[in-house]
Amino acid sequence: MREYMKKALNSFDTHAELRSQVSRTRRVSIVSGSLVGNSSSVSKGIGARVYNDGVWGFASKSTCDEKSALEVLSSAKENAALLSKGCPKNKGALVTAGAAEYTEKRPYQDVPQKTLVEFSKEVDSYIEKTYPDLTSRHVGLSTGCIEKTLTTTEGSFAYQLFPRTYMIVSMSAETSDGSTVELFDVIGGGEGYFSDHYSDPALTFPAVDSLYSELMAKKEGIFPDAGEALCIIDSSIAGMVAHEAVGHTVEADLVLAGSVAATNLGKEVASPLISLTDFAHTAFGKRAPLPVYVDDEGTLCQDAVIIKDGVLKSYMNNLESVQHFGVSPNGNARAYAFSDEPLIRMRNTAIHPGKDKLEDMIASVDKGYYLTRTQNGQADTTGEFMFGITMGYEIVNGKLGRALRDTTISGVAFNMLKTVDMLSDSVSWDFAGYCGKKQPMAVSMGGPSIRCKVNIGGR
Repeated sequence: MREYMKKALNSFDTHAELRSQVSRTRRVSIVSGSLVGNSSSVSKGIGARVYNDGVWGFASKSTCDEKSALEVLSSAKENAALLSKGCPKNKGALVTAGAAEYTEKRPYQDVPQKTLVEFSKEVDSYIEKTYPDLTSRHVGLSTGCIEKTLTTTEGSFAYQLFPRTYMIVSMSAETSDGSTVELFDVIGGGEGYFSDHYSDPALTFPAVDSLYSELMAKKEGIFPDAGEALCIIDSSIAGMVAHEAVGHTVEADLVLAGSVAATNLGKEVASPLISLTDFAHTAFGKRAPLPVYVDDEGTLCQDAVIIKDGVLKSYMNNLESVQHFGVSPNGNARAYAFSDEPLIRMRNTAIHPGKDKLEDMIASVDKGYYLTRTQNGQADTTGEFMFGITMGYEIVNGKLGRALRDTTISGVAFNMLKTVDMLSDSVSWDFAGYCGKKQPMAVSMGGPSIRCKVNIGGR
């Protein structure tokens, strides 16, 4: 494949990319004992993108062979030529970072659909027998792998596998007033194949038990007092802030569209305790949850340092935006399917840890809240956000009190981050999510627990 892809690009004197891709997924879903989802899918094809004097031409086809490679390149070149007729000229050639090379050594591993079904049924059966007081339960198991082969006119070549596996368990229960409370959690999983993370269903039971205990506490929970509050925000919510409320505002295409970050480069946007990075493949000395070594424009991936000691240092870019800002690319151009063009996307976005212990952070709060779980969140390009909070506890005189019912937090990211005065010394990651910027994209987000002031909703 590498040879015919390289051969197909030989006649091009401008930047061009040729990317073949196979995407495989297997999913199982069990709701209260009933198998309601049991699917597997394979999608494959080849896509080409050609740059011509400031515009891009793109084409794709759902077959992967030498003939298809030549056809999509020809169509992409024609599309670029057509579009360039109505655009300003003399933008010049793209400035690339040179040839990048990466070849994945791990072989692809499949798993029988029956194995996923049986594993999920055992987990569901345990929940049913152990916790008969639940009003509903759901076990969802997903495993998949995206296999990409990329060649560019600059000589970049990358063969990468992006496997990911995770199980989601959710539970609901009825409260004394007749309302319903629910919780969910990602139990196990991460980058890799099913066999890398799951062997015996019983190994997931302690996490299931912990989720049930939290649900029972929430069942007797209270609503917080509405208004600004001093809060300890757990790492999963800190990761959501890093991705949704900050990360999108510093994607260069959104910066050029007028995001809040456009006028803040080089300025203090957060507490000096805050540093935030979009990691490529290694974070805090370990392999990142979803490592990317070469992006879909053929750029060797490097970390993008977004905030350093409270100061906004850089944006996430692609080959086109680095020309505007006069910087080097870090490899943030990613495409989800073979029929998608690369966009500026995040990879592994996280706030750096601090030096505080979580127990000391909680003990430092006389009256406030410890917020531990979020289900969803949204933010706009001004950095204004609203996140749903599904679990938390009141803090009274430095001790955890009653659990909280569902609520929300809201604010403006840069304003909230300026109030941060404590950071825990450990980081945890969420790796099971998708970002929905035109295309879905697997991303991870993380951070420490942070102490800050934030607006919290009431009943």
